[in-house]
Amino acid sequence: MHDAIKKALEVLKGGGVILYPTDTIWGIGCDATNVEAVKRIYSIKKREDSKSMLVLMENPALLDRYVDEVPEVAWDLVEIATTPLTVIYPGAKNLAKNLIAEDGSIGIRFTKEEFTSKLLQRLRRPLVSTSANISGEKSPAFFDEISEEIKNAVDYIVEYRQDDRTPATPSSIIKLGPGGQIDIIRK
Repeated sequence: MHDAIKKALEVLKGGGVILYPTDTIWGIGCDATNVEAVKRIYSIKKREDSKSMLVLMENPALLDRYVDEVPEVAWDLVEIATTPLTVIYPGAKNLAKNLIAEDGSIGIRFTKEEFTSKLLQRLRRPLVSTSANISGEKSPAFFDEISEEIKNAVDYIVEYRQDDRTPATPSSIIKLGPGGQIDIIRK
């Protein structure tokens, strides 16, 4: 795993795009602060850049760097989550502009998965995470379901957990609004 993290870091720091395992599914990712790298992911997925993507982080203490004001309820939600949880926060900042939704929000998930946690600790920036498929096509549940088109379009395919057949659980999605308002997008 150490070599895979080292290679993924090189690619990410060079503005590249990786295909990697997450706590939910295999994802396409890049440095979430790099506008050009984010643009490449939209291109790979054949997706309009008005459809925002989420980012992975490993440490909730860094949230203040990327969100203007973290509602108090967010800390409770992150702390009690036992399964993957994506929280959409208002007031995104310090991220690639083409990653932030039109309403200024950003979806963030804190990963507990070993590979992405270690990668994020060393990258020290959020990592884009979007399903490894062309927009509109079925999301692959396992590595061997990822299309050759996607595999050929990325700069590095992480050589870790490629044989893992553990069924993935998509994250729950909660959107936080003004005054601590909570909207459940996906249970």
